[in-house]
Amino acid sequence: MFTILANGALRHSANRVVLGLLHFIGYYVLLKRPGTRLTRIAGFELTIRPTVYDPRYYRAPAYFAEFIGGLNLSGKTVADVGTGSGIQALAAARAGASRVVAIDVNPNAVATTAANARANGFEHCVFPVASNLFLAITPRPQFDVILANPPFCDGRAWDVADRAWRAGAQYKDITPMFDQARRRLVTDGVMYLILSSHTDLEFVESVIQGAGLEARIISERRVFFETLTIYELRPA
Repeated sequence: MFTILANGALRHSANRVVLGLLHFIGYYVLLKRPGTRLTRIAGFELTIRPTVYDPRYYRAPAYFAEFIGGLNLSGKTVADVGTGSGIQALAAARAGASRVVAIDVNPNAVATTAANARANGFEHCVFPVASNLFLAITPRPQFDVILANPPFCDGRAWDVADRAWRAGAQYKDITPMFDQARRRLVTDGVMYLILSSHTDLEFVESVIQGAGLEARIISERRVFFETLTIYELRPA
């Protein structure tokens, strides 16, 4: 038993070291890199401004965009929380959504999403909004679908750019999202959430339940040393 516990502690410690290294590289090499970059991913031409999460270097955005592309969003009103480059919002628009409110706390991400919506011909239905989660959005039922690709790791973010990676101590920067989302979903609305195995899934699932939402896993994908999981959340 001692050996099992010791091995578990060693694996946990090793994972924290790896995550710390990836965070350091991601922050200084990708998020804080100067200059604007151009890329093509998931069928979209994207401009990536400094401090904005670049979907080329992370697996979750393309996987989530692929999943969204398989949904029937015809005529739906959608919110995309943590839009970043806007890739999920664009995927929702391409899947038929009539209106997509693309939300991000980072003003550079909002400007990036606006530019990418214009470049891909979706400026008529993708509306970027600078907001900390839903705080700038009217607290009434209005969304048929809510999408969320939040930061996966706990710990205090160094700045607004780092909030693409870190969700605050004990995930405090994103835990209010679930109660806020429940109050903004229409009666038969649904929320789709993507998380990583690097997340404290047990803790986040308890927060989801406490917000009055029922969660079920609808898709999983193993990529390198993590598993990405997409949840479907509905009001209990």
